[in-house]
Amino acid sequence: MSRRVEGQGPDMDRILRRETRSSRAVVATAAAVLVMVLAAYGLLEAAVHAIGQPAWLIEPQVAAERLVALPAGIPPLLLGAIGAVLAMAGLVFLLNGILPGRRARHLMGGGRDAAGPAVVVDDEVIASSLARRARLAANVTPEQVMVVVSRRQVVVNVRPTSGVPVNQDAVLAAVRSEVDAMALDPLPEVRVNVATSGVIGA
Repeated sequence: MSRRVEGQGPDMDRILRRETRSSRAVVATAAAVLVMVLAAYGLLEAAVHAIGQPAWLIEPQVAAERLVALPAGIPPLLLGAIGAVLAMAGLVFLLNGILPGRRARHLMGGGRDAAGPAVVVDDEVIASSLARRARLAANVTPEQVMVVVSRRQVVVNVRPTSGVPVNQDAVLAAVRSEVDAMALDPLPEVRVNVATSGVIGA
């Protein structure tokens, strides 16, 4: 998938950030729902206790006493498991809050520095184009080439046909030429791996 973005100035930068970075809406919504559920349960238990009815799960006073008494009354293994789960959940929320959260997309045609419109392209589309160029340079079938595109790197894996050597430098030059022609932002480094074992040709 590719998107053509027209415009200049701050609005252009905002649109490009939105197109290339993942949203925090899912994580923020999950955190808000979790807090709301816990708060609603706390209010419910407090209301039930106030009218003299038995608690749904545990009396607020009893829950507070058990929290103060921790880790007494809980097996060490269970306590460690609960702590690990809470630590992992906290780490997920923390990393989602501080990391940039980028989508698998690149800017094409010079990106933000280009005078004209910017084109946002999925990495899968870039990988497909580079795989075709690598396949032609290596003279192999589409099934023998796999391309992985990340933000800073393009990895081309080629399985040659048995008895037919593959010129690794030629494949590398062809893929680099294609990447340069795309003018990707950020510009990834290209790496080509040729498998030592070949496949039987059709």
